[in-house]
Amino acid sequence: MKLPGRAGLGSLAALWLLVLGSLLGLWIGLKRPREQERRFPAGTAGRGLPQEQRGWERCGPGAAAPARRPPGQGESRGAQKTFRALLTLPAAGDRGEPLEGPEEPAQRGIFWSRALEQQVPPGFDPQQAALWLETARAARVASLERGGCGRSSNRLARLSDGSRACVRYGINQEQIQGEALSYRLAQLLGIQQRLPPMALALVEARGRQWGQVRDELRGSHWAEGAVVSLTQWVDNLTDVVAPAPWRSEAGSGRRLQPLAAGELGGLTQSQLVELVQWTDLILFDYLTANFDRLVSNLFSLQWDPRVMHRATSNLHRAPNGGLVFIDNEAGLVHGYRLLSMWDKYNEPLLRSVCIFREATAQRVRDLHRLQNAASELLRLYRTHEPLSGRLGFLSEQQAQLLQGRIDFVYKHILHCKAMATSL
Repeated sequence: MKLPGRAGLGSLAALWLLVLGSLLGLWIGLKRPREQERRFPAGTAGRGLPQEQRGWERCGPGAAAPARRPPGQGESRGAQKTFRALLTLPAAGDRGEPLEGPEEPAQRGIFWSRALEQQVPPGFDPQQAALWLETARAARVASLERGGCGRSSNRLARLSDGSRACVRYGINQEQIQGEALSYRLAQLLGIQQRLPPMALALVEARGRQWGQVRDELRGSHWAEGAVVSLTQWVDNLTDVVAPAPWRSEAGSGRRLQPLAAGELGGLTQSQLVELVQWTDLILFDYLTANFDRLVSNLFSLQWDPRVMHRATSNLHRAPNGGLVFIDNEAGLVHGYRLLSMWDKYNEPLLRSVCIFREATAQRVRDLHRLQNAASELLRLYRTHEPLSGRLGFLSEQQAQLLQGRIDFVYKHILHCKAMATSL
């Protein structure tokens, strides 16, 4: 076979170099998007950047927030700017779990940001709660057990559908009335998802609902014809200790200081998410004058200086991290009767909050403007609770107290707004 000469070898080498160059260019073109995906994994592009760096317009009061683009979308120039900006930010581990998104923890000085509120674990779904209430009212009580539901007079009931419920038997009927009205007031305020579904039931030993547990009823010493509350049982609840803003101030013996937007620096996302729920809780407990939660811990400080480091009464954490406000029977009726004793704790607690969920503040503003808190509460109570007539409603004096406390909260929010504006 005749071997090629030097000229032929040179031409062949040039041809191979041309082919290799084309393949290399094609490979680089295919590789670049994959490298960009590794730099900007889904959901990280622009995370934690100021609004002006992501093309977000600042939203004034009443303005609609611009629609968010799906993660990973955007022009390449914006992605490059985002990458350079990310180089100047501290690592996520430097601040625990920093809040995701373009917003600060607070907006307009007194409201939790929408981005932060979206991180709050969901509570009891309204549709599922309504279904449970319907089922519980129709179900038969299959068994009654002692323990797990507070006072010794209460029972843990297993219903015929297999679900369980705490049956609360009040020392007097105003406690059951307070439980039922507090649940409906939470609905009026838009925070009902934080309370377990609750329905009223009539104790009738020979009735359809209670016939299977007639012997247990006899041992419970419940009065025939008494109204009790059925509250959905929730598994795997854990205790909750008051967050540092209240724990440290109360434990030091100093006056509680307002929790405002300027006090949120350095807190992790999980701490902020919990504070969102706590501010709703404190506002709710003030309106209902509930003394059997954080107020009882404050009261106990006089003989137990470590009480604020212990579990908070009637407050638990669900497995998803959301707070659950249980056992609200001290609210409204019972709480209003004992205002002179407990308001010296409830009022400072309210004043210790100067940042709110905007939706809750809006409900308070509407109830203040229309001066109809009691009538709206009565409407919800009668509409959704078939046994409301058995317990009755607030007295005229109690209705006025509720409206007065709504008005007080509204004025407090205005005060917080003025303080934030002056800074």
